[in-house]
Amino acid sequence: MTYSFVVEPVSVLDFDSEDELIDRCKEWNLLPATATRVKTYQYKRNGLTLPVEIVGYVDSLTVVIQFENKQQHCIHPSYLKEMQTAAFGQRAAAAEAAKADDSTEVTEATLPAVNVLEEQESQEVPEAETASKEILAAPESADSDSAKQETPVIPQKKAAASKKKAAVQLPEDKLAITAIVKEFTTVPNHFSDNDDEVIIYEAVSVEDHDLAIEEVWSSHSATLKKLELNPGDKVSFEAKIVAKKLTQHPVKYKINNPSKMKKIESDS
Repeated sequence: MTYSFVVEPVSVLDFDSEDELIDRCKEWNLLPATATRVKTYQYKRNGLTLPVEIVGYVDSLTVVIQFENKQQHCIHPSYLKEMQTAAFGQRAAAAEAAKADDSTEVTEATLPAVNVLEEQESQEVPEAETASKEILAAPESADSDSAKQETPVIPQKKAAASKKKAAVQLPEDKLAITAIVKEFTTVPNHFSDNDDEVIIYEAVSVEDHDLAIEEVWSSHSATLKKLELNPGDKVSFEAKIVAKKLTQHPVKYKINNPSKMKKIESDS
């Protein structure tokens, strides 16, 4: 079963770990300050109550949730929080009854704490607009903002994503990987005044899989910093590979939650 109301994210920022997910949820007031575990949330709409999990975000005002059928949906964190209250369905029903007199359908966009992506306003979602520019083949001119909003951008992105999946079928499980550290760099972080540190790896080899992947990237976490890696170091680790382009770099795939990472000493 698919849901027609879903507003699929154009570009999703993943959480590097469960700890980061918990911290983000605390920032959005979706978890109490003392929480140590994530929780399953409820999405309520048109008489439905659906279990969902938070799988990423677009920006500080847009959370990405995922239904049991794997569809992803963009929603404002305050609106998701409101859905967790017992009285939410009653208020929504009352709002629908009031709007019925005017033959106006009640949507998430008409309620408090709107989902900023419902209207696809590029001014309020700079992250999504940036991803849009990266996927489109040719950039638009600065005086064509109105035409840009009318362009069916999402279908084009879906087509591009389909081509990527057709080219490389990524396994769902963690993989045994060897690679060489290519370089260290940084990318902007919209939640912090400081940029995020990342590592780019090359010469990627996946045990028991023949994947057409030459480069991957990961966050340069505190755990990885303890290894004191340098460009040219060969490493082995276990991780899941996901299709997520590194901002401002031509690296299309990311490794999530690398574990058991160690340097491979050269024979010389």
